Amino acid sequence: MSDFSRLLTRWQRHYGRHDLPWQGADVYPIWVSEIMLQQTQVATVIPYYQHFIAAFPDIAALAAASEDQVLAHWSGLGYYARGRNLHKAAQIIMAQHGGKFPRKFELIIALPGIGRSTAAAICALAYHERRAILDGNVKRLLARYCGIDGWTGGKYIEEQLWKQAEALLPKRDVAIYTQALMDMGATICTRGKPKCDICPVKLGCVALRKDRVSGLPTPRPHKVIPERYATFLLLMHNDEILLEKRPGSGIWGGLWCPPQLDDGPGVVEDYLLRSGSTVSERQELKKFTHIFTHFRLHITPVLLQLKKKPLQAKQTGSVWMELDEAMQAAIPTPVRKILKTLNSAKY
Repeated sequence: MSDFSRLLTRWQRHYGRHDLPWQGADVYPIWVSEIMLQQTQVATVIPYYQHFIAAFPDIAALAAASEDQVLAHWSGLGYYARGRNLHKAAQIIMAQHGGKFPRKFELIIALPGIGRSTAAAICALAYHERRAILDGNVKRLLARYCGIDGWTGGKYIEEQLWKQAEALLPKRDVAIYTQALMDMGATICTRGKPKCDICPVKLGCVALRKDRVSGLPTPRPHKVIPERYATFLLLMHNDEILLEKRPGSGIWGGLWCPPQLDDGPGVVEDYLLRSGSTVSERQELKKFTHIFTHFRLHITPVLLQLKKKPLQAKQTGSVWMELDEAMQAAIPTPVRKILKTLNSAKY
């Protein structure tokens, strides 16, 4: 066992996290947590995880649920493809694996939404297999410890990091070591203000020795974030609102949203003319910005109180919901924010 893995394993036993709700459980909770933890911090994940597991306590329950039910419990967590893939994978497990989560790495990585690092984490934590992981936190930890220059998202640098991850992997206590890597990246070797003074592997850290902790890993190459603009039509009839189901792929895939239009002169009027809608009241609500990983979306909500329900309500994928009901549906965070404002205005 290398000094790195030995020291991390010892640190984990004494100082690592041992009270996470999915620890010490079988493979299903570990799988759900690993999917939720992709690009999301533990503190954010825990309440969603608890709510999700209460609703879908096992693979059979998850597979039997509708996509709407699954996404409603995912609503607010973001990166909704994760929820859709989790649901699809559960159905595949029921159909192809007799309802039991597969044990072989090759079968696990073949499931939707599971890549190399996630499959390895499941194998290590649930089955105690000797598998190396390389999530964002581990990339940062290894880039600093090994002194690896370059953006960790680049193919060549990522290959170097995988080699290091494999080389440092201990022959025993793999589950403890894997959790140690995750905990170190989340609590000690953080992106900003890392706690190098209490790091268990600081004596071997190249970045610390060369005073390069703040410079490693190398930042992502600068890229201008596109700005996009959209109008959300809040079509109301009394206390009901019209929502449309988004296509299965893309942003907010499978979620319920108000009709969305590209900003431009006359777009609202054109929509109302096409739908044959008659407006009794119109109000432009406060604009706000929702930030995605790759772009910013500037949203203009327009409240339209209608005299009668438009023809779109009869089309597949459109539905009228009471505001209270809509708040419980599978809706994205900015839509929830708008509906909460509308709901508050009623009282």
